[in-house]
Amino acid sequence: MATAEAGWSNWSGSVRAPATVARPTNEAALSALVREAAKVRAVGAGHSFMPLCQSDELIVSLDAMAGDLSIAPDRQTARIPAGWSIKRLTEALWQHGLALANQGDVNPQALAGAMATGTHGTGVDLGSLSTFARGFRLIGADGAARWCDAQENPDLFAAQRLSLGLFGIATEIEVAVVPAFHLVERIEKRRWDEIRESYDELAEQHRHIEFWIFPHAEHVILKTLTPCDPCDPPRSTSDVDESAFRRALDIAAFAPFLTPLLQRAMMKTRFDGERRGPAHSIFPSDRTIRFEEMEYELPRAAGLAALDAVIGWIRAGRLPVTFPFEYRTVAADDIWMSPMNAGPVAAISMHQYAKMQWADHFAGAETIFRAHGGRPHWAKRHTLTRADVDALYPMAERYRAVRRAADPHGKFLNPHLEALFS
Repeated sequence: MATAEAGWSNWSGSVRAPATVARPTNEAALSALVREAAKVRAVGAGHSFMPLCQSDELIVSLDAMAGDLSIAPDRQTARIPAGWSIKRLTEALWQHGLALANQGDVNPQALAGAMATGTHGTGVDLGSLSTFARGFRLIGADGAARWCDAQENPDLFAAQRLSLGLFGIATEIEVAVVPAFHLVERIEKRRWDEIRESYDELAEQHRHIEFWIFPHAEHVILKTLTPCDPCDPPRSTSDVDESAFRRALDIAAFAPFLTPLLQRAMMKTRFDGERRGPAHSIFPSDRTIRFEEMEYELPRAAGLAALDAVIGWIRAGRLPVTFPFEYRTVAADDIWMSPMNAGPVAAISMHQYAKMQWADHFAGAETIFRAHGGRPHWAKRHTLTRADVDALYPMAERYRAVRRAADPHGKFLNPHLEALFS
């Protein structure tokens, strides 16, 4: 059984598709939809800013699929319905005294979508969510279900760990889990010149650390997360209050030339605070202001220099880039199409208010990030070509070979992905 509706758009509203969106309620219905479709893409919460899910034909959402959490006897892994949101998953794990080792700073994303694009949090010793995957149940292009892990269908598993939805539709994912833990979150304001000098040392001292910097201001907002003793859930569901920022953004959208003045004024505000609670309630924060985003993963040694260079470029042109940059660290992995597979990275996220022009600003910054050895997050804005993919990813052609074997007629391709991986 499945329900359907017409039309789809992503979270920011910048990617739209006229396709029918089907919501199967069980695996048999999903299999029938896939088997009969000429083209099909799976969608989660729509947090990709690239047209990964765009389709003129059929889009499938798993948010209505039946399924239950299943925990392994050794309590080191759990099998999760792939369409569950990170929020639903982590709350369910908590009831069993378990958690994910790391999360990003929002949690509406579907587990399958987050893993398919290499979504990550921050921490020098912690990899992306894709590194937590231990196995997948996939509905293939023929509508049949098959399992893949390191022993069974190992090439399919290796490619599926960061799949971009090219190898089938995951219905269940086996995920590494850890004992439940609590975190204390601390927010403080520091000078940018101080953080440039001390960030690497600070990153080694904290399990999780990141900062935000407005390109026209001289201070950063520093955030650390540290394990703490058990405590009650926090009263607040967010790390910072967005209300003043929203007002500043609306002024900047009307009068972009005021952006530098507004940012300097905002950073005169005190930024300090503390929240404590279960890890799954501290990792995410409310993010209600719509934006467009580009993110580049750079060799960790090049990260701060790249950020300094792009900030200098924005200041020189007095460009109205209204959101702060976000700076995080992610551990290396061995995943074929992961931006972290060449070594540990600094992740730099660049945002722009959804009501304002973003494309030219992103294009200029992308040139700087690429010059510093960066590779983009697959779900965030980028302009990679097929030749770029081949130059940046030594396993790209093997990845394509696995795709051809799994989906010889290109059922899971759309124009964006066909240009890169057909």
